[in-house]
Amino acid sequence: MLNFTRAQTCIIACLSLATVLVKAQSAPACARNYTVQPGDFCDKISAEQNVSTFQLATVNSGIIDPACDNLFVGEVLCLGLVGQDCSTVHVVASGDSCNSIAGQANISTADLLTDNPNINAGCTNIDLGEVLCVAPVVNSTTGA
Repeated sequence: MLNFTRAQTCIIACLSLATVLVKAQSAPACARNYTVQPGDFCDKISAEQNVSTFQLATVNSGIIDPACDNLFVGEVLCLGLVGQDCSTVHVVASGDSCNSIAGQANISTADLLTDNPNINAGCTNIDLGEVLCVAPVVNSTTGA
């Protein structure tokens, strides 16, 4: 059994507290919040709050499950992180393709795929109602 003096115990406690504070300070701050309302689901929140479905799920990965079926009224969600918040979005409609979505947003398809890493290279996994980020990517092929 270890036998610590008060000074050693204090040092261990102080180092533990310092580690927690450094981790808390290094975590990006939430840029926008939203409180879940009755009838909400991820795509609805995303469309109404101008946040991609992927971003909403990623930023809240410890809260929202992959199926997004565990939201509860009154729960506060982060919509985007400071410096990483895409609020220029497109809701996927019937007939949309990556090329048509990118064209409507005046961005390249490469930018669309960079903004939405959940989309595969063939763009065969976008779903009706899914909300995609359509912001120009800095230093991208569009030169934005």
